[in-house]
Amino acid sequence: MALVKFGGGIIQASGSIAGNTFARNRYGNYMRARTKPVNPNTARQGTIRASMSALVEAWNDELTEAQRTAWRLYADTVAMTNKLGESIKLSGFNHYVRSNSIRLQCGPASRIDAGPTEFSLPVVDPTLTVTCQNDNTIDIAYDDTMPWCDLDNEQMMIFMGSPQSAGRNFFAGPWRYAMRIVGNAIAAPTSPSEGNTPPFVITPGQKVWFYARISKADGRLSNKFYDGPNTVAA
Repeated sequence: MALVKFGGGIIQASGSIAGNTFARNRYGNYMRARTKPVNPNTARQGTIRASMSALVEAWNDELTEAQRTAWRLYADTVAMTNKLGESIKLSGFNHYVRSNSIRLQCGPASRIDAGPTEFSLPVVDPTLTVTCQNDNTIDIAYDDTMPWCDLDNEQMMIFMGSPQSAGRNFFAGPWRYAMRIVGNAIAAPTSPSEGNTPPFVITPGQKVWFYARISKADGRLSNKFYDGPNTVAA
């Protein structure tokens, strides 16, 4: 589905219509022929699809009406930004799936059914820095004074883009879950987290992009925050 903004003609478009895909990069808006992605039906895809299906079933059959109402209230209060940079409101169901699907995808994290009572998105970490080493490991530097570090059941999840050639300057995917750093009320994690094995093999000279999200114990999920491109050390 494409989002189109009309003015004296079309001012902005994002997404696909028929055989055309509309997007924007640092040089402005552009249109290209739409390509149909392959569906390799990998184990990772199967896991994500299963978690989405489970969350839909949980919303319809397991959550109480009070829990659904709490998610709806959160959705009515918290503004999001769409592909055109406009402020929009999601539904309570959208937020429930958005917040929980990533928790189920990224490892042993409990599903959160009770809707958040704090009406704001978690603060992102602008200090996130990923260093790609030549021994096929990555080091994650972050602000370990942020509140999530000192709280149980809270975490920062990092995703890695597929490595690109040195001449590549833009990247929009595909992404793969790389690792998570889990908060702890007794022994909080400290920065940097070093020697982590990435989900893609990296070689010197390649460029790699990363993004992260923070998941709070009350179910709130931050927007994406990015680091990259990072050049793999020689």
